This record gives sequence, structure tokens and C-alpha cells, in this order.
Amino acid sequence: MRATRSTAATPSYEACWRNAAPATSSRWHARTKSPPAERKFRADALAKKVPERAWQKLSAGTGAKGHRFYDWAVIDLADPAPGSRQLPIRRNRTTGELAYYRCYSPRPVPLAELVRVAGPRWRVEELLQAGKGLAALDEHQVRRYASWSRWVTLAMLAHTFLAIVRAHEHARHPASDARIPLTCNEIQHLFIALVVRPALDAVHRLVRSDWRRRHQARSQTSHYRRQAAQA
Repeated sequence: MRATRSTAATPSYEACWRNAAPATSSRWHARTKSPPAERKFRADALAKKVPERAWQKLSAGTGAKGHRFYDWAVIDLADPAPGSRQLPIRRNRTTGELAYYRCYSPRPVPLAELVRVAGPRWRVEELLQAGKGLAALDEHQVRRYASWSRWVTLAMLAHTFLAIVRAHEHARHPASDARIPLTCNEIQHLFIALVVRPALDAVHRLVRSDWRRRHQARSQTSHYRRQAAQA
């Protein structure tokens, strides 16, 4: 069986067990040679005990505006079952807001690896939001499973159509510095304007689309420069 790692977001009030021992390194953990005494804490209470030196600036992956940098710390949790259970904590570098994750792995892994595994969770949430906004994934008004399944299947097919068109356009017309590549949102806008509700001024619609993409490219470049200056 292949070893796997799993990560799940957890609320601040969830109870966790930690080995009772002082924090002595940048990786906040507590392992002793003798059988440790286990204590039960809320996740947010544990976060308050993390020393400042334990926080590390790490990227949770790239988003629409570049790398998503946060401060991260990890706490090793006590559990008699095999494997390693850890509580990574993410801190927003601007607001200080905290988020908590429960992680399992067959053996202890570095904090950077836990962050890498937790990062794609944002991508999953982004895709769900895109499905709702682009294909009305959540706008069904049904009560039976069969009806719900049909609606969700059609919504997923519509979203897949947009993704395939986007991939095809990216292959045919690589992005330039002057404009961002076609997005699913822009393709949906053009499809509705030119196919679903045909307009007499199709050229105007295409020119507006080109203008929007150029403007977004300039905004994206400016944001990347500002982010690099603050790093």
C-alpha cells in the first residue's frame, strides 16, 4: 500500500491532544524519551502558546495575484495510533487571522511539505466557486436525488466546455505580456453575447474583450511588482 498524507481544515474550538513539554525549536513540538503526559487543548489555545520564532513564511501556492504567502507553524499532536498527527496553523500576514488544519502522515514530515499538501485545498474551493458562478452549480431547485444529479451533471458539462475552449485557445494563441490569456469567465461572457444572445455589434464585443484582458494584464503586472517589493 502506498503511503499517503491527508489534510483537513479544522475549527478553532476543536480539541487536540499535545504532549506536555516546552517548545525548544523552530518546529514547535514536544517529544520526550519517557512516556509523555498528554493534555487536551482547544486549537486556538494551542496557537496562543506558539512562540514567535516558530512561525515561518511559506507560500501556499500561486493564486490569481501571485504567491499566497502566510506565516505557518506546526504542532505535533499526541495519538497512540500509528502514524504522525500534526496541527499546522496558518496566520494571515496582514490581518493576523488564523486557520487550522489536522494532518496525518505515516511518518513525520517537514512543515513545508504539510503546507504543500494543504495548498491545493484553496484550488478546490476556487473551482467550486467557479462552477457556481459560471455554470449555476448551486442554483438547482430540486428535492430528489435524480433531479439534483441531472442538474449537477449539466452544470459540470457546461464548466467542462468552458475549460476545454480555454485550453484550446491557450494552445492556439499563447499569452503575451500585453494581455492575459482567455479565462473561463471571459469565454462565458463572449459565448452569451455572441451565441446565446447574438449582438449586432460583434466586432465591438470582441474589442471590449480585448480591452478587458489588456487592462487585467496591466493590473496583474503591477500587483506582482508591489508584492515583490514587499517580500
